[in-house]
Amino acid sequence: MLAPDDIRPLSDFQRNARLHIRRLSKTGKPEVLTVNGRASVVIQDAAAYGKLLDELEAARLGAALEAADRGEGLPVKEAFTMARRQTVRRRKR
Repeated sequence: MLAPDDIRPLSDFQRNARLHIRRLSKTGKPEVLTVNGRASVVIQDAAAYGKLLDELEAARLGAALEAADRGEGLPVKEAFTMARRQTVRRRKR
């Protein structure tokens, strides 16, 4: 959850980018940057973002395994076919 200290104006980030980047690297927490008082973008340290993606992937896999245990989801052949297609698409990028 974002705290009020994690919300900052974009103009402050532009003026003090090094300070913000240092803080992002140290805390691993994201910051919300505002434009005209409204949330516009979220920035985060690359390592923390990578960890977040890994956790999301693990959660998705866990949910898929739980669904399979309940007899839900795709047949194995179809799941592997989909996984192969996604892998090929990623390699083409």
